[in-house]
Amino acid sequence: MAAPPRAAPLAFSAEARTSALGAASFSAPRRGARVRAARPREENFNNHRLLMSSNTNSRSLVCSPCNCAQMALADRRIVNQPDVDKHAGVLAYELVQGNLVQWNSFMDKSIPDPPTAVLLHGILGSRKNWGSFAKRLAQEFPMWQFLLVDLRCHGNSASTKKRGPHTVASTALDVLKLLVQLRLTPRVLVGHSFGGKVALSMVEQAAKPLARPVRVWVLDATPGKVRAGGDGEDHPAELIEFLRRMPTQVSSKQEVVDALVKEQFSMDVARWVATNLHRSSPLGQRSSTSFSWAFDLNGISEMYKSYEDTNLWRIVETVPRGVHINFLKAERSLHRWALEDLQRIHTAEELAADEGGGVEMHVLEDAGHWVHADNPDGLFRILSSTFRIETTIRGMQD
Repeated sequence: MAAPPRAAPLAFSAEARTSALGAASFSAPRRGARVRAARPREENFNNHRLLMSSNTNSRSLVCSPCNCAQMALADRRIVNQPDVDKHAGVLAYELVQGNLVQWNSFMDKSIPDPPTAVLLHGILGSRKNWGSFAKRLAQEFPMWQFLLVDLRCHGNSASTKKRGPHTVASTALDVLKLLVQLRLTPRVLVGHSFGGKVALSMVEQAAKPLARPVRVWVLDATPGKVRAGGDGEDHPAELIEFLRRMPTQVSSKQEVVDALVKEQFSMDVARWVATNLHRSSPLGQRSSTSFSWAFDLNGISEMYKSYEDTNLWRIVETVPRGVHINFLKAERSLHRWALEDLQRIHTAEELAADEGGGVEMHVLEDAGHWVHADNPDGLFRILSSTFRIETTIRGMQD
């Protein structure tokens, strides 16, 4: 996607320094339809830096950076989250706040936190994937704030060494710990692909700091079996393993692109993967430039295996009271949504309604697995309903 010559708004980021689906095998709903399914039921931050959203575009099964530059974003500043130095670091994050939010994590604890949504990326992604989209949400819903997280082994969190096992559950626990430290009680959790299972695991593990009610969005992922990559398609597990076999340092990004294309990965995937390389040679030594990975590939390999193995159908089929789970299937997803998946979601509807919870299924037209890059306008329209509902509920409570 071509980016217009428009200045995007800025947001400050804070980084933790130390520890703490494809064509479906069933007849798809009509194009653009919203399919209703069951109502089943350690922070020590010393520095800030300006973070601009990524404009990389790609077309693969794994999670690409969000290329949402074509969205109409007004050139205005988003409120930033100041330094916090009371806790050991857990994860690198960015807090994007609407211009009506006047809150930070070390204000008087009697002051309630504003309505908050957590946005979670997928395997081989980073919080930058959500950058432009979060700023658009913050401008449309100025009373809200949006927490973008680099999950363990990814982005700037890769430098914070985590103990294994590297699983969906441990990744979810990291995010829960971060929420406790920031004194945030989110009303909305949005997770793409692997991040969708992380969001479900957060609900499964925590009574607090999750709010009741809480709305969960699982974008292009099922609660159980991962059916990814058919014949001739890029498969993330194969990509991860190939990257692990490459040297930890390379002389140029083009070297990585060429190697991936030679191994029959798509050019778009190869170029996107190369954006995860950071210059590693000392400053001033331009003649001996080298690049290294911005993520922990060994940990990511474990995480993807856990993504394939983790089964969270129980939380969907016995939805806790006050929890509403929304699944979104991309119309052109490379993830296989089997008939079994939809049947189980529909079966959960009455059970959830009886328990005061809910489940709903949506279809995003004209989008592949990278929903926030392929059709950001359509995704924005679908997700906006959640923030309008929650804003209305909060207004009634106040």
